[in-house]
Amino acid sequence: MSELRFVHMGFGADAVEYQEAWDEQRRVHAARFADEVPDTVLLLEHPPVYTAGRRTEDSERPLDGTPVVDVDRGGKITWHGPGQLVGYPIQKLPRPVDVIAHVRRLEEALIRACAEFGLETSRVEGRSGVWVLGDPVEQRPSLGGLSLDFDPRLTDEEFDPRMNGPEYAPSNAGQRREDRKIAAIGIRVAKGVTMHGFALNVNPDNRWFDRIIPCGIRDAGVASLANELGRDVTIAEVVPVVERHLRAVMENADLKPRVIEKTAAV
Repeated sequence: MSELRFVHMGFGADAVEYQEAWDEQRRVHAARFADEVPDTVLLLEHPPVYTAGRRTEDSERPLDGTPVVDVDRGGKITWHGPGQLVGYPIQKLPRPVDVIAHVRRLEEALIRACAEFGLETSRVEGRSGVWVLGDPVEQRPSLGGLSLDFDPRLTDEEFDPRMNGPEYAPSNAGQRREDRKIAAIGIRVAKGVTMHGFALNVNPDNRWFDRIIPCGIRDAGVASLANELGRDVTIAEVVPVVERHLRAVMENADLKPRVIEKTAAV
């Protein structure tokens, strides 16, 4: 596989507006499809913005009408902003494309990066991204100070965690010792070339996530490297580590087309 090219679009005071980054993704995507550039990873921070994937429901968006950018990636709604490292790998894959394998490679690189900082992370079956696992359900503190045999977020159709204070806020999932996502992944593949990518929470204000249902998941929350490690961690520290692990995983991957099983005609 060819060597990855990394492009730093802007961090901190030079954070990149979402539309500008999206336009650049499309430009690089076209160039990669035409084999004019190598596989490329755009790395950056965004100013605060909510983006919604194709499967986002109205009940998961901000209640106060805060603007949301609807995008052409998979997944649901999330937030991007200061303290979050965003990566857009634009990579040509063999056809038929194996989207799941691409997602797993991104997860693996981020799991290794978190481990280098001393944080153990994992995957959660049926849920993309990188997670800090919580305690078993029976060992977690009861929600709202009540001893309940059920979680209203999952059993009450009218319950809305966006309106029920800090007991249910995604940013407080660590205090509740629940599973919490530290890196979200949402991608699109067009013409065999990937777009969009990952968002790793380094040291953001996770209260931004409390205004939405992050990734459409009601019974978990969000985490960051800084909060989990109990110390300050900067984007500048994390960028070279993430680059190194993305390079190790993606450059050494044995890319194979998705296997299509054919059933015999009856």
